[in-house]
Amino acid sequence: MHYDVIVVGASFAGASAAMQLARARRKILLIDAGSPRNRYAEASHGFLGQDGTPPHEIMAIAVQQLMAYPNFELAVAYAEHAAADAQGVSVTVEGGRRFQARRLILATGVRDELPPIPGLQERWGKTAIHCPYCHGYEVRDRKLGVIATTPLSAHQGIMLPDWGPTTYFTQGQFEPEEAELRQMQKRGTAIERTPVVEILGEAPEIEAVRLADGRALELGAVFVGPRVHMSSPLAMQLGCAFEQGAMGPYIRTDEMRQTSVPNVLAAGDAAMAFHNGTMASASGVMAGVSAHRSLIME
Repeated sequence: MHYDVIVVGASFAGASAAMQLARARRKILLIDAGSPRNRYAEASHGFLGQDGTPPHEIMAIAVQQLMAYPNFELAVAYAEHAAADAQGVSVTVEGGRRFQARRLILATGVRDELPPIPGLQERWGKTAIHCPYCHGYEVRDRKLGVIATTPLSAHQGIMLPDWGPTTYFTQGQFEPEEAELRQMQKRGTAIERTPVVEILGEAPEIEAVRLADGRALELGAVFVGPRVHMSSPLAMQLGCAFEQGAMGPYIRTDEMRQTSVPNVLAAGDAAMAFHNGTMASASGVMAGVSAHRSLIME
């Protein structure tokens, strides 16, 4: 079947893109496998009008609203392959079904890779978190830790005292620069150079972290910047150009969310260096509007 636009990924970015196109009366197919990055989070925070709402509830409402448009279709499936040429794009899902469209929007998201520290994965999205703006308020006034994973982790060590007393763990690899160290000292952040090797307590809570020298330091939450990888192979299959961000690669786009491949746009975490639900949704809006504009101007 042929569509005006296929959108792959139905989380904040993809659903936002689909909504613009559905309201523009274009024939839209939204493909989603049902495994969003935010599935580990109990609530979405900082999202205007949705603060404290579980992400799956936000998306269930979004899909319900999209289904009210007769020109919108949803396919619950994993998109296995994509191709693009001068005539348009095609997407093949599990089972071999193939769909064609004039435009493709990739909102496929990313996959988090956490440091191999025992006890971290089972607390991910609850007391082991990555964004103070998304989750910091919920762990306020606890003893907080930053487990450094990149040079950017030092910025969290500077920020987090607004939420609670903070210890920055260099993990023996990410020593703050002199200016950062001064800021941490000014903000009251403690520096611990012995690596964290285990998270202690009954998950999802944290009681302490164990250090490589055997010490246990009391903590109530830890902030960790994960490495990120593409959740889907589609962008690589299409030959999209990538940028290298601090946490991992992301799809290169222009200000209108157009990728390096004609007829293919990208939005959300897969196409941004910094990740936030509101920004993902906004980028999806731009991708949807841009796709519609390109169809008009064709």
